[in-house]
Amino acid sequence: MTTIIDGKAVAASIIAAIQDTNAALQAQTGKKTGLAVIIVGDDPASHAYVGAKSRMAKECGFFSVQHTLPKETTQQELAGLVHELNGDDSIHGILVQLPLPQHLDAEAIIQAIRPEKDVDGLHVANAGKLATGDLESGLISCTPAGAMVFVSNAHGRDLSGLNALVIGRSNLFGKPMAQLLLNANATVTIAHSRTNDLPSICRNADILVAAVGRPEMVKANWVKPGATVIDVGINRVPAPERGEKKTKLVGDVAFAECAPIASVITPVPGGVGPMTIAMLMANSVIAAHRASGTKVSGQLSTLIFG
Repeated sequence: MTTIIDGKAVAASIIAAIQDTNAALQAQTGKKTGLAVIIVGDDPASHAYVGAKSRMAKECGFFSVQHTLPKETTQQELAGLVHELNGDDSIHGILVQLPLPQHLDAEAIIQAIRPEKDVDGLHVANAGKLATGDLESGLISCTPAGAMVFVSNAHGRDLSGLNALVIGRSNLFGKPMAQLLLNANATVTIAHSRTNDLPSICRNADILVAAVGRPEMVKANWVKPGATVIDVGINRVPAPERGEKKTKLVGDVAFAECAPIASVITPVPGGVGPMTIAMLMANSVIAAHRASGTKVSGQLSTLIFG
């Protein structure tokens, strides 16, 4: 019987634990977790994402600030705002919504955020801590952190003896996901566009994580019977069955045909997606605890760290 992971339910349990953890921090120190979100320009999708993040921060009981800047904002102006937030003791997490307008250097802005406030987990210092196995003082990129919660729920924290395959080698997801699996003692392979005979490599994976951005690329005969399949892809494709010019979201895995083969699988939508914002909130409250010299404990610590 295949288990279809309900990402919304798992995310909701994490959010509930974050609310308790933030309340405990406030009771202990008198401070709420502070999260600042910066958005530049008027891209509708970006504004929708930022709105969802801001609403969730308020739901968690955070001190939440949104800085909405015009498209014409200069690199110096944006960097100045980041510098100001870096020095604000009431702000524990800084999030710059990507993509930025083309005239701005996004990488320079990300690296300007103090690592301890980099709740997206994209600073090179945080990537380096993950690469060296330091999960105690760094902040982990949100989507791989959320995917790893699913893997841990399915297999426990120790993945010794299991073969894991990550399809995709991006700095945002593929590399940190592979590192998390490696830190949990899995035997890890990273596949990408230049990998030969990808289907046969997939068939050897006990844990298959697809993050390549190609709709329903992973087919049933690619999946090892009983494997755990984590689908990170979000692709919009035509859906003529819904009407003219209608579309739908699908993952990188052909869900309908792969689900009967897998033992555990995530759907798209409703799988990894809800976890990204939940882990952003988790990183924020973790950063707040570290800034206050206290440790995260209780249910949140169990859910994330085991």
